[in-house]
Amino acid sequence: MDASAARITVAAALELPALRRGLPEVVAGAEALDRPIRWVHAGEVRNIASLLRGGELLLTTGMAIGPTASDQRTFVAELAAREVAALAIELGNTYNNRLPAALVAAAERHGLPLIELHAAVPFVAVTEAIHTEIVNRQYDLLRRAEGLQERFTQLMLQGGGIPGVLALLAEALANPVFLEAADGRLLYHASATGEDPVGAWAQAAKGGSALAVAAPVPGAGQLVALPVDAPLDGAFARLAVERAAGIVALALLRTRQEDELLARGRGDLLADLAAGRIAPEPAAARAAAMGFAGRAADALLPIVARGSAAMAGGGAAWLAAVRDFERELSGYAPSLVGVDPGDGALLMVLVLRDGEGREAAAERVARHVHGVDPGAVVAVAGATGWDGVGRALRDAAESAAAATDTTRPWHDATRMALDRLLWRWRDQPDLTAYVDRMLGAVLAHDAKRKHQLLPTLEALCLHGGRKAETSRALHLNRQALYDRITRLEQVLDADLSDARTLLALHVALEARRHGAGHPN
Repeated sequence: MDASAARITVAAALELPALRRGLPEVVAGAEALDRPIRWVHAGEVRNIASLLRGGELLLTTGMAIGPTASDQRTFVAELAAREVAALAIELGNTYNNRLPAALVAAAERHGLPLIELHAAVPFVAVTEAIHTEIVNRQYDLLRRAEGLQERFTQLMLQGGGIPGVLALLAEALANPVFLEAADGRLLYHASATGEDPVGAWAQAAKGGSALAVAAPVPGAGQLVALPVDAPLDGAFARLAVERAAGIVALALLRTRQEDELLARGRGDLLADLAAGRIAPEPAAARAAAMGFAGRAADALLPIVARGSAAMAGGGAAWLAAVRDFERELSGYAPSLVGVDPGDGALLMVLVLRDGEGREAAAERVARHVHGVDPGAVVAVAGATGWDGVGRALRDAAESAAAATDTTRPWHDATRMALDRLLWRWRDQPDLTAYVDRMLGAVLAHDAKRKHQLLPTLEALCLHGGRKAETSRALHLNRQALYDRITRLEQVLDADLSDARTLLALHVALEARRHGAGHPN
């Protein structure tokens, strides 16, 4: 570890008992008391500056400084040129009650903290006290860093992966951290507060930031911490970022880790957008930081795909396929593809290219999705600008969850308002009671008999009460259908030729299809 990482400041040294016994008084350079002390040196040599390396607290009685104002100004200038942390002079044999005015003025001019010691104090005691403090701080820093690295390692062993490591690092630093690719794209980030810090990262990346703490990540670019939420503890932050960068580099050696990070980061963004946790403008900026070339587009097509039960690994399987999706789609137009961290759904936003209709784009995407998972459900929202992407993504996600027909290549989310509504309300007691009230009699009938009436009711409702189409769908002759309808009317005590009654039953059937009502 760099020994400078645990230096004690001049102000902190003045509070140590060993130095307090000398009754210290700062007479110049008070604005620079936050300078770190690398080491302590005591000496009475005229050219002592040539023996120093910078960062020292110099203890002296002043015997070698020289009696003239010129000597004193030269002495201070040489120390300042060496970037000495501070100069402490013990009053006594050389100076009685006050340091010479020329010496004080020179120290003030150079910004060098100058300290009068009004009482004699063993310089060796001061040296030992400060050196002990430096060693203790080094040990404490190392202990904290080692503890953090152990937590990083445990996270990796428990499957937390790079996102977990970055989240822990952000928590430890109380500030956001960013993993950059070698080409400058943002691979992933974590925030200590939950706020979106990507705007600050983009600004820092554009103009550079002297306040950032960064460490290279072999196999990627670099890991960066920014003091967005609070000042960074520079010494600890450097060690923590370096330790995290090492763990991240090891994780990136795994196949497709960078691709998975991109998928997770973009999935986080799209999920936040769908949930309304991020506004359109910062979302567009964050997408641009991830390499999406559609920030200014006004024809964006949100699409959501949910994997089938047969797709082992759920979201993990999508993660492995994201880069392939983007590679396939990039030949047509820019796309942003990610995996929802909550439910593992595949989230996409495409830029509709000139002359391409929404349906053609939907068909193309559905082919790619079903090439990975033939049983996936794909829902496509309406084309929109950035202002409407969040709501459209949410509609597509709910439509994909609500859809039960897996034979369609894709579902049109703009035509599934009732499905989404019933899917949202599927656990509501009032909807359960409604389904039970409307369908309870026919369900009870079917539970006791071999010949079921519910399929006839479903077909009749699906075809809007049109008997010719219903009979064809059920492969029944007209008389057989009429007999079943008569029996249904008796069981339900309802007139199935009444359009409002049929609509009420149709809604109940749809609600039951989405899980409302008690099973029979």
